[in-house]
Amino acid sequence: MIGYTGEQVGIVDIDTALRMADEVGLDLVEISPDAQPPVCKVMDYGKYKYEAAQKAREARANQTHIVVKEVRIRPKIEPHDYQTKKNQIEKFLKTGDKCKVTMQFRGREQARPEIGYRILMKLAEELVEIAVIEFAPKQEGRNMTMVLAPLVKKGQAAKAVKAPKSPKAEVVKETAKQVEVPAEVAVASEAAE
Repeated sequence: MIGYTGEQVGIVDIDTALRMADEVGLDLVEISPDAQPPVCKVMDYGKYKYEAAQKAREARANQTHIVVKEVRIRPKIEPHDYQTKKNQIEKFLKTGDKCKVTMQFRGREQARPEIGYRILMKLAEELVEIAVIEFAPKQEGRNMTMVLAPLVKKGQAAKAVKAPKSPKAEVVKETAKQVEVPAEVAVASEAAE
């Protein structure tokens, strides 16, 4: 038996152990029933369960869920549409999510997969500052897929997004609200000073 302060009491019969636990107002908890003789400890069982639940909750809060977002494009994509898709992929990567880029081929486009490959590699080159190619472009039937992974881990990306703004910028915005000047103009004038 182990006492409530953690000291070894020794081998004690059940009635004596229960009486000792009642004297200090705590519970007698069986720690390892398979041992010979079984090991028991005097402790506050409610507090023990609460602390175990808190540790489990904290472990869940620190977990990061990796999400793979998908963006689909075609070989005949126009420059503006390409830029829009690239911005979308960039947003996903900055939040810490992986991004699967799927190039869809239809009809005669399937005869020229190198066009799709060049577009995917161009996209990867443009995003090299924030992403790394996890899976290189690979043809699978009518589709060619590539997976991009962010350089920043998801937990770190979330902290960067939630980081507080500088106090000076907050003061400038408050001043701009009072004077009814757009905040961008106020920030620009502060930068000029």
